[in-house]
Amino acid sequence: MGLLNAGQLALKSARCYLSPFSTSKLWICTRTTLLGGKNILLMGPPGAGKTTVGRVVAHRLGLPVIDVDDDVLETTWKMPVAAKLASVGGERFLEEEGQALSNFSASGCVISLTGSNPLHAEAMQHISQNGLVIYLDVDSEDIIQRLTRMKVNRIVGQEAGISMRDILQYRKQFYEKWLDVRVLCGTGDTVEEVSEKVLKAVERYQEHEVETFVSTRFDSAGSSNQKAYFSDVVVEGLATDGGLYVPKNGFPRIDAREWLRLVDMSYPERALVLLEKCIHPLDVCALDLRTMVLKAYGSNFSSEAVAPVKHLSHNQYVQELFHGPTASFKDLALQLMPQLFVYCLPSMCNYLILVATSGDTGSAVLSGFSRLSGTDRHRTGVLVFFPEEGVSEIQKLQMISFREGNARAVSVLSDFDFCQRTIKRMFGESGLTGHLAVEYGTVLSTANSINWARLLPQVVYHSSAYLDLCRDGVIKFGEPIDVCIPTGNFGNAMSAVYAKQMGIPIRKVICASNHNHIITDFINTGEYDLRERPLMLSHSPAIDILKSSNLERFIYHVSDGDSCLVKDLFTRLDSQQHFQVGEPLLGRIQQEVLAGWCSEDDCLAAIQTFHAQTGYLMDTHTAVAKVVAERLQDGSCPVVLSSTAHYGKFAPAVSRALKIQNIPEDPVEQLKKLGSTASAPQLHRDVLKCLKESGRRGHTVCQAEYGVLVEEVESMIQDSFLKVM
Repeated sequence: MGLLNAGQLALKSARCYLSPFSTSKLWICTRTTLLGGKNILLMGPPGAGKTTVGRVVAHRLGLPVIDVDDDVLETTWKMPVAAKLASVGGERFLEEEGQALSNFSASGCVISLTGSNPLHAEAMQHISQNGLVIYLDVDSEDIIQRLTRMKVNRIVGQEAGISMRDILQYRKQFYEKWLDVRVLCGTGDTVEEVSEKVLKAVERYQEHEVETFVSTRFDSAGSSNQKAYFSDVVVEGLATDGGLYVPKNGFPRIDAREWLRLVDMSYPERALVLLEKCIHPLDVCALDLRTMVLKAYGSNFSSEAVAPVKHLSHNQYVQELFHGPTASFKDLALQLMPQLFVYCLPSMCNYLILVATSGDTGSAVLSGFSRLSGTDRHRTGVLVFFPEEGVSEIQKLQMISFREGNARAVSVLSDFDFCQRTIKRMFGESGLTGHLAVEYGTVLSTANSINWARLLPQVVYHSSAYLDLCRDGVIKFGEPIDVCIPTGNFGNAMSAVYAKQMGIPIRKVICASNHNHIITDFINTGEYDLRERPLMLSHSPAIDILKSSNLERFIYHVSDGDSCLVKDLFTRLDSQQHFQVGEPLLGRIQQEVLAGWCSEDDCLAAIQTFHAQTGYLMDTHTAVAKVVAERLQDGSCPVVLSSTAHYGKFAPAVSRALKIQNIPEDPVEQLKKLGSTASAPQLHRDVLKCLKESGRRGHTVCQAEYGVLVEEVESMIQDSFLKVM
């Protein structure tokens, strides 16, 4: 086959020839592009607009454009694609199509793939090696309408009796296997709008250095200007200056038409799309992120919906966040976070994850990291500190049941704040961290909500709650809702604030406290005062917290990133146990959030009253949210209560609320008795299984001394990892 020119090959705007060194491959060579000579490969189903968008993008970038159907297949076969399909049939067509693409190479072009190219692994492996694969993710109903207008009633690979909708759904897995970047196309997006999204996607991919993180206490004058990427902040957890990491440029804003695309998606599908927008593909590639998300939100959740929203009464709805393996909302983050953590780890060190918990985080962290396998599991250890008298008996049994591998829970004769303060101190002492690194090759990190990878997945479920209400016809997209969240460390509330920043129409985030109502006091007065304020145990121990870590992110947010202010306030809190914000900032705080608190008696009364009325059984934290929502929410829009735990985790308190006589001592029997009284939710399968298997095991109890906890850390490292001799 001789050398051919561009006109003979009809390759639009491109200079084309066969390589003189090969008579089997077709090569397209152009000038270097912004991607360093890489191609921009547009992928998607038939009718996605790849050809038309490709022309617009190529024109905007001044690049050649290639349509695989017209310029590769028909040129190779010397016949129309439709005629080839009719002559050889679907299976043979896919093979010959793949072979033709495998024999083609290009550089610096915009290439519109066929809808069936991604079904041929060898061809996609070849073509994607020198290309950025952009998936035009168009709604199936839009595709079907377009194909109908084009009088296309069957596509490659579609067998008789299989609907177009089914074949499009089947193909989605192949598109998601090969994509580098997803362009989510809203219903009704024009060619120009999709083209603009493609150009922005290319720009985002190129400018990785823009998508960085800063500390809430970032001092630009004293900074070394070292950039922190997603993969860095996941591993480090806490910033070296004691602050918390936040995205330098905030969250991406998603337009209404894109949100509407998510309405009919499953929870894992929503999570994948949203996380792709928040995690740069050079930090975590799209295929690996998809694998992690599907593993995180699969059969390990007792509800297929993962985080379903259910109607309670009047304008109140509840989002059940307790269907994960440890029956608390922490599972929504901690079934994913360990996978992200080990993915981002440098290869040369072992890592010990230190966790302080007021109850739910501990078992969720242990569960999440226990699901790792192979080298990932051997390189990571988890040590959880919890207050001996500050968690429920069932929470304690859940934590001490994890004794296999590099995981351990240790109780402390103090409160959560001491545990959290001690861990922060360990991170801040260079002598200790240096000793552990040199002596044991081990680096400390954390899985508390101070770690960005803990907080980010929580943004998904607040977004998902709103989308569920849209799907069920309760609201139309754009109409507001309120959310009411039982909160102590402010992480759950902060993730709702971030969901609002992404475009979810949350009007108010209502923070609900128990009688440890320091968050409520701060939001209502602007004064944060820890002086002579003892922590009081409650029926809702997960929010028995006085020093709220994620409040730092919130003040950074409402002050428009005033890191000097944040540093001053929280340094003062550490040294003087007190700070006060001025009226202008307090006004901005109160525009975003409301806050109230609930007494112990009112909490139990709410459980009893609502159960008597409906048969639905709330846990103590959800009851706190319900009481506060009824006091503060004006009824003009729906309010979603975050149900952060299953009632079974707090069986004695819930039994007391229901005035059950002769409460059994055995936790398993407590759960069974409660389950027999509730019409919903059902008993939690994993909690019941855990309690049956764990029995009453012993566990380590520590004095509340910094040095004692440091000894536990070193002992854990010695037991978990080989000592460097």
